[in-house]
Amino acid sequence: MRPLSKIFAVLDLISILFMSSQIWYVLINFGTIPQEMLSIARVIFTVLIFLSLFVSATGLFLFKKYGVITYYVQFPFRLILWVFSIGFITFLPEWLNQADQWFGLLFRICIIAEFFRLYYTVRLHKTTNLN
Repeated sequence: MRPLSKIFAVLDLISILFMSSQIWYVLINFGTIPQEMLSIARVIFTVLIFLSLFVSATGLFLFKKYGVITYYVQFPFRLILWVFSIGFITFLPEWLNQADQWFGLLFRICIIAEFFRLYYTVRLHKTTNLN
């Protein structure tokens, strides 16, 4: 189960890489965020999940319980904010100059994969002795 934990940590690092430009844009243009409660909440939760990705990646790489617990807290926000573990696959059609028809299918795969990750994270938590 340790290799699985490290794979999840690497997926979190990939998410950090892909989210960094979005977070940088938000920080530079913070004053232009609409003052509606929903917009502000979305920005705040996006920044918080970005920061928590560092915690979960570190915890999962070091095989610590706080990495798993952080993922449990992240899970609903990952679904709401579309921060998926394998979300980078939705960029494949763009990189390969393919039509946009693939996005819907790849997006569904990302959602299903996130639930598989939750399942395997729960198994990891139950079957191993995390510190």
